[in-house]
Amino acid sequence: MLNNGFLYQVTFMASVFPVNCYLVAEEEGLTLLDAALPYSMKGIVRASKTIGKPITKIILTHAHEDHVGALDRLKEELPDVPVYISVRDNRILNGDTSLDEHEPQTPIKGGVPKKLKTRANILMKEGDLIGSLAAIETPGHTPGSMSFIDTRTKAIIAGDAYQTRGGIAVAGDVKPWFPFPAFGTWSKETSLASAKKLVSYQPKLLAVGHGEMLENPIVEMERAIKNLERKLK
Repeated sequence: MLNNGFLYQVTFMASVFPVNCYLVAEEEGLTLLDAALPYSMKGIVRASKTIGKPITKIILTHAHEDHVGALDRLKEELPDVPVYISVRDNRILNGDTSLDEHEPQTPIKGGVPKKLKTRANILMKEGDLIGSLAAIETPGHTPGSMSFIDTRTKAIIAGDAYQTRGGIAVAGDVKPWFPFPAFGTWSKETSLASAKKLVSYQPKLLAVGHGEMLENPIVEMERAIKNLERKLK
């Protein structure tokens, strides 16, 4: 478990297919961002006990299987903890992969959960404040992907809007050493706009679903944007 200020990174399968979730410390407890893989529940609960605070909220950055994997088991363990997801990705969580008229008409990709029982209690939109975390709509990887900025530290937890494993990249930009987030991305053009939006927040730290946290990440984020822009020309 890596600690950076109020932010703790919990990683599973670190050497093969790293999947991160995050615990954000608040005064009264911990907010869990994403639920990793089906077997991750024990590791997540163990991390919260090591920090010494209970998990009081579960936020999902998006509805892919490697971000909701342990959700059912976590809810069995923590039945009173509310689950948050964006209004848009709540549809995917419920098995609806239809697209709206105004959205790019490319199929939603990646592991859409098929057997998940847990449903969200609270649906989020742009600007919602959950404890110290402000919600930022960053569609692209999925239509309803969200990122979150800690208003105390300017750390951004970006889900799969970026990856750092195999080199920093915007969602949809294939990195040969770790191509999987790109393969699961719905709209590269939409991802690019969201990546630029995140830079505009001037983050002090970038935390992603796959790969290590980056301090002072703006220069590298801008480089990743230029790389995808070049490929889309």
